[in-house]
Amino acid sequence: MIRKHFAGFAASALALAISAQAFAGAVTTDGADIVIKTKGGLEVATTDKEFSFKIGGRVQADYSRFDGFYTVNGDTADAGYFRRAFLEVGGVMFTDWAYQVNYDLSHNSGGDERSSDGYFDEASLTYNGFKPLAIKVGRFDPEFGLEKATSSKWVTAPERTAAYDLVDWTNGHNGGLGIQLSGSVGSSLYGSAGITVKDGTTVDTQTEDGDSVKQYNLRGVFAPMHEAGNVLHFGLNYAYRDLSDSAIDARIRSRLGMRGVSTDGGQDAGTNGNRLLLGGRSVTGANSGAYGDDAAFGLEAAWAAGPFSVQGEYVSRSMDSERAGYDDVDADGYYVQLAYTLTGEARGYKLGKFDSLKPSNKQIGAWEVFYRYDSLNVEDDTAGGIAVTDDVEAKVHNLGVNWYANESVKISGAYIKAKVDNAQNSVAAGDDSGDGFVVRAQYAF
Repeated sequence: MIRKHFAGFAASALALAISAQAFAGAVTTDGADIVIKTKGGLEVATTDKEFSFKIGGRVQADYSRFDGFYTVNGDTADAGYFRRAFLEVGGVMFTDWAYQVNYDLSHNSGGDERSSDGYFDEASLTYNGFKPLAIKVGRFDPEFGLEKATSSKWVTAPERTAAYDLVDWTNGHNGGLGIQLSGSVGSSLYGSAGITVKDGTTVDTQTEDGDSVKQYNLRGVFAPMHEAGNVLHFGLNYAYRDLSDSAIDARIRSRLGMRGVSTDGGQDAGTNGNRLLLGGRSVTGANSGAYGDDAAFGLEAAWAAGPFSVQGEYVSRSMDSERAGYDDVDADGYYVQLAYTLTGEARGYKLGKFDSLKPSNKQIGAWEVFYRYDSLNVEDDTAGGIAVTDDVEAKVHNLGVNWYANESVKISGAYIKAKVDNAQNSVAAGDDSGDGFVVRAQYAF
């Protein structure tokens, strides 16, 4: 019986093959030949590199469990959520024009009103006809910092450094549009300069005219050693915006590496999630215009030798007050990160950023261990008090392991421990420290 069914199946398959041969049409083009690639998404390109089209994306599913300072009552809570679920479309047209459109389906853009329906992470058009210069316009993240320049697919810890929370506006578009000029000199120098028009409302004491906040970014990188496993990297960053007369949420807050305390991509700790308030105020209505100049500065450095890498960044921020009852806000923070690949692979590097880590052994993949220390400090003496006695401080330890099963699948796990000093919202449950863990399953294509 089995042989009879097999013979029938074989006959049917042969008939289908003959039919397909008879009716299939030839694929032709009116120009250069076409190359189709399916490794890492779907890419179609002409051999003369004049046109290309690629569909890709990434999905990051997280689960975390935490207690202590991370919850209002100090008891254990957990969270399961999609950190990111990107659909990415990009390519080249007419040789000199590049386009990129990324849409995040995870509903996890940072806890604001846009997240309920997903959001455009990027929608940009770049002109490369003035090489080595590139001109980019559209919606994209302004450049500020080494960790932000590195794709979320290939940052070492599940979350980027908590020190970035001090200057969170510097490298996020927040729904705005911008223009950026970037370029390189040889193989060791890179720079960029950009202006971003962000969503915002400008309000004076009487009328509202709807003007937007303008942001200016500068970044420069010097990398005398710039190959995978042989990296020496230095960078400078500067960003500025004028908040005069603006209604804006100028609070400096941090999840301290534990996204699950407050996230929109799924289940989180809800009202029991405790998010650290370090300084600043949300100023709207009659309080609009409480702050003026808002400037941030950053230093970055990295060194890699074979499977070992060390990197760090320092950021500082000064936000000037313009109204009685509000004080200047000064913040600074840094991180230091060590990483080592147990299986011997080196982290990839492209001028200005780290790139993917590709397993050399297809059976066991690549295994990486890491440790990162984050430090945050904010001084805000505004009446009403955010700090209990002195500056609000936070320290975060991140210890973890990454398994790169292949070039598309990455499994991460990290233990996180935080300690907070002088914060008012650290005393709700009498806890000024907390710990927990995060695990992530990532598929990138």
